Amino acid sequence: MKSKKRIVLAYSGGLDTSIILKWLQENYKAEIICYTADIGQEIDKKKIINNAKKLGVRKIIIKDLKDTFVKDYVFPMLRGHAVYEGIYLLGTSIARPLIAKDQIRIAKKYKAYAVSHGSTGKGNDQVRFELGYHFFGPKIKIIAPWRIWKLNSRTDLIKYAKKHRIVIPKDKKGAPPFSVDDNLFHTSTEGKVLENPKNSAPEFIFQRTVSPEKAPHRASFVTINFKNGDPFGVNGKRLSPAKLLERLNQLAGKNGIGRVDLVENRFLGIKSRGVYETPGGTLLIKAHRAIESVTLDKDTMHKKDNIMSRYAELIYNGYWYSKERFKLQKIVDLKKNKVNGSVKLKLYKGNISIESRVTSGKAYSMKKVSFEENKSFNKKNVEKFINFHKKKLRS
Repeated sequence: MKSKKRIVLAYSGGLDTSIILKWLQENYKAEIICYTADIGQEIDKKKIINNAKKLGVRKIIIKDLKDTFVKDYVFPMLRGHAVYEGIYLLGTSIARPLIAKDQIRIAKKYKAYAVSHGSTGKGNDQVRFELGYHFFGPKIKIIAPWRIWKLNSRTDLIKYAKKHRIVIPKDKKGAPPFSVDDNLFHTSTEGKVLENPKNSAPEFIFQRTVSPEKAPHRASFVTINFKNGDPFGVNGKRLSPAKLLERLNQLAGKNGIGRVDLVENRFLGIKSRGVYETPGGTLLIKAHRAIESVTLDKDTMHKKDNIMSRYAELIYNGYWYSKERFKLQKIVDLKKNKVNGSVKLKLYKGNISIESRVTSGKAYSMKKVSFEENKSFNKKNVEKFINFHKKKLRS
């Protein structure tokens, strides 16, 4: 490679980042290095390489980060039961910190003076990427085309693509595509007909889940095995983090589980409507809460619940690497070593029910909960307990 300025672009091979690639070439006297993080999205490596080469790129890097993504980002987030605004499992949010970290690693390796991303000027991802860039490479320049170029709409982008003979993909109806983000944890779809909240989501946009109406008429069952707070197996079979999530995605998806249609409040203050599919993640958060219910004490569980909203908001806003998130993670993981056992789930037409919880832990006492008379619980102390709390009503 020639000794000249370099820019590392987060490149998907799709329309937006191909346009950004060409725009960077036109406006910066620098060599562009295309970087793709494989975190389980639908990926065509040949297409990525061919599209970049057509635009004159010589250095194209595709890094497999699937296991790292699930083990070091998704699993810690699930231990915190992070749900944004009561419904969103943060599938896009949790991916950006890892991509930013590895993109900066590449920039340092090749002595690039700048990094660039394809996030829009109204979205959350620009914040998430750039906070990650700053944490790992504060001296590296950030180029955010959507905030500085004159291509202000999807129509402008398509005109630019046609001018430079960049391939414009089509959706299943033959029109320019929806805005889609996907990884091993989720798929999100935004734009077009979805922008108006009165419109229902067309069925053809769903990629990972069948509609509950078309799901099997017979229930499916799955057992998820946990050790030290994290899932490690399905039906007793040990799997890598990525393979485990992939397997649960398949099971949940075919049973119509994991669909969410929401209007969320973006970090920048704009409301946005999107459709999310998080099939395996929906099973995991349900099972994780179930195994904690029989392995953790009340105070620990309630402390986690009390911080969950803030913990989720930090992830949503791009503060994965913040001191506050690190501090809350310590609370989340305080007694994760006690969270061991298995949970059996019943899956049926979009619904999940818990069939059983099995653990060797001692938090749940059969003796204390039994309706049979026993000496393990002193009921005489209950009156004192109630009288104490009567006084607190007026304190």
